[in-house]
Amino acid sequence: MEYLSLLSFSNDGWGIALLKGALITLSLSLACLPIGLPLGMWIAINARSNSRLAKTFSALFSTVFRGLPELLTLLIIYYGCQILVQNIMDYIGFSGEFIIHTFVAAMIAFSSVFAAFSSEVWLGAFKTLPKGQYEAAFVLGISKPTTFFKIILPQLIRIAIPGLSNNWLSLLKDTSLVSTISLIDLMRQTSLAVSITKEPMFFYTVACLVYLLFSALSGRIFNFMETHYSKHLRSIK
Repeated sequence: MEYLSLLSFSNDGWGIALLKGALITLSLSLACLPIGLPLGMWIAINARSNSRLAKTFSALFSTVFRGLPELLTLLIIYYGCQILVQNIMDYIGFSGEFIIHTFVAAMIAFSSVFAAFSSEVWLGAFKTLPKGQYEAAFVLGISKPTTFFKIILPQLIRIAIPGLSNNWLSLLKDTSLVSTISLIDLMRQTSLAVSITKEPMFFYTVACLVYLLFSALSGRIFNFMETHYSKHLRSIK
């Protein structure tokens, strides 16, 4: 009962603080998806284009953000963006101090990392599709956008789901790094609880259970998506 009281939602418990931290962790991860997924797709498409400039940009983007440690990427974007924008403001004569919000900086950093890794997944999915589908759609007079969104994209998603699910789980775990820039996420709240209560084993176990819960729920969602797109593909064959 003593340990359970530490998780109460009263003023003496840490239930509300940990819940808020968990929501920040989940919100940050979800906020990266609408940026990282289409950006990764766009990078993969550029990697397959005939433009040398597009291929070079895609290769550079993928190499940089897959090669750098996530913590270093986060720190560079958080501090680097502030310094860069501040210098530009000073140069053009604007007064004031520019401060980037920690949540925004983390979202930019992790979205870029997620896009770099997901681009490789999308690229691998592209390579498994037969080129004859594009040619058949062209012969039938189907436009390129319709061919992509109605024929190609559902197959890509079905093939890419296992790889994207792994990237999502990595993203979910990487968000714990935002405590280094003082964003009050689950790990930050857990560390505060440990420092005050001197109960590291209990609170770190609670944090583990929360991350495992997020992972289990994510797995169920990705399994549902995979089943859904498998049925969709069978229906159009």
